[in-house]
Amino acid sequence: MSHTLRIPRDERRGMRTEVVVYASPSLLEHIKRDQSLEQAINVATLPGIVGPSLAMPDIHQGYGFPIGGVAAMDWEEGVVSPGGVGYDINCGVRLLTTNLTKADIQPRLREVVNQVFRDVPCGTGSESDLRVDPQQLDAVLREGAGWMVTHGYGHRRDVEFTEERGAMPGADPDKVSHKAKHRGRPQLGTLGSGNHFLEVQWVEQVFDQTAARAMDLEEDQAVLLVHCGSRGLGHQVCTDYLAEMGAAMKRYNITLPDRQLACVPIQSPEGQAYLAAMSASANFAWANRQAITHFLRGSFEKLFGKDVRLEVVYDVCHNIAKREKHEWAGRRRDVLVHRKGATRAFPPGHRELPAAYREIGQPVLIPGSMGTASWVLVGAEAAMRETFGSVCHGAGRLMSRTAARKGRDVREVQKHLEDQGILVRSETRDGILEEIPEAYKDVDEVIEVVHQAGLSRKVARLRPMGVIKG
Repeated sequence: MSHTLRIPRDERRGMRTEVVVYASPSLLEHIKRDQSLEQAINVATLPGIVGPSLAMPDIHQGYGFPIGGVAAMDWEEGVVSPGGVGYDINCGVRLLTTNLTKADIQPRLREVVNQVFRDVPCGTGSESDLRVDPQQLDAVLREGAGWMVTHGYGHRRDVEFTEERGAMPGADPDKVSHKAKHRGRPQLGTLGSGNHFLEVQWVEQVFDQTAARAMDLEEDQAVLLVHCGSRGLGHQVCTDYLAEMGAAMKRYNITLPDRQLACVPIQSPEGQAYLAAMSASANFAWANRQAITHFLRGSFEKLFGKDVRLEVVYDVCHNIAKREKHEWAGRRRDVLVHRKGATRAFPPGHRELPAAYREIGQPVLIPGSMGTASWVLVGAEAAMRETFGSVCHGAGRLMSRTAARKGRDVREVQKHLEDQGILVRSETRDGILEEIPEAYKDVDEVIEVVHQAGLSRKVARLRPMGVIKG
C-alpha cells in the first residue's frame, strides 16, 4: 500500500515545486473533504521554497498553510510566513514519566483529576498565581524554560530534555508588542482551551524495548502528557506580524494566490523582526509547560507523598520556523523549516539530541484524542532524506468544532468515556464537546503511515485515564 501522493509542479498555478502528501488511501479521502491540499499547493508557490511542499497524514485546513504542513525556505533567498507557524506559536507536547503504575492511579483517579484541575489553571483567559513583572516577562521571553528552572520551577534535567533546551536563539522581547505582553503576562503556567489538554495516561504497549528503556518507559506505567502553547502572547504576535507583512508584500513585489500566506523575505527587517518575536513566543511556551510541570509535581506530591517522581521524557514543539542545515538534491542547504502542526523527528546520531537519546533518535510525541490513544515514536533516517526531519503532530481533525458540538449532550459524552475508564473534567461544556474522539482521524492509522514510510518508528502506545480540558 502506497503512503505517498505526489501533486506535480504546475507552472500555470505559479507552483515552484511539487506537493508530497503522506497518507493512506482512506486518510486521503478524508483529506480531500476540505481545502488542505489546495493550501499545500499554494505553499508550493512561495518564493525560495526548497524541496516539495509537504503534507503529513494528519493534514487539515488551517490559516494559509494547512495544519500538518512542512516547507523549507532558502535562508538567503526565501521568505518567512507567520501562516506557516500558526497563531499558537510553539504549541507543543511534553511527556512526563512517573514511578507509579496504572494500578496505583485507578483507585484514586477522580482524586487525581480533581487535584490537577485545581492546581493547573485552564480555560479561555485563564490566569495563573505565578506572577511575573514586565522585566521578568522579558527575561522569560529571552531564556524560556531555563528561567523557570533558575527561579525554582523545576530541575536542570527538565531543560536538557526539551527541544532547543527550552530556549530558541535570537529571541528579542523588544520585537513583541506591548499588547502581546499584556495578554501573556498573567497566563504563564496555564493550560488554555481548545484542543489543549493535560492527560493522565498509562503505557498500554511497548513496541521498541531499547528505545523505551532509554526513555524509562515500561508497560502499565502511569505517565502524563501536557499539550499547550504560548497562549494569548503568541496569538497576538502572529496577529501583529500578519498585518505588518500583508502591508509589506507590495514593497517586495510578492504576489500570492492566498492573502493568508502573507510573507516577506527572511533577511528583510520585517522578516528578522518576526523571527525574533516568534522565538520569544516559543520561549514563553516552553516556560509555560515548565511551570505546568512544576504544578503537576506539587499535585502528585500532595496525593502520593514526597517519594513520587515526575521526570521529563521530552518536550517538542509543533508550530515553529527554525533555521536548520539539511542535505537536499546533493547539496548542504541552509534553510528555514516551517513546521505547522508538524513535529521535528531527527534520527539517531544527530548532534542536537540529548546524549541519552543519541543512539535511538529523537522522541516524537503524538497525541490522539481523549478517547483513543497517544503515541511515542522516534525519528528515523527517511525523515532527514524526505521531510527535512519532520513528521506528523497528532491525529488531525475530521469535524469542525461547530459540527462536533451539534446535537450532543455533554453528560452523555462524559458517561460514555467514563464507561471506558476515562474521567474527563473541563472548565466548560464546549471544552469537552469540541474535542470528542469522533472529531479526529484514527491516530493509529496516522501513525502507521509515518512508520511504514520510515519517517519515524513506533516505541509505545499510551492510553488515557484522566483528562483535563479548558
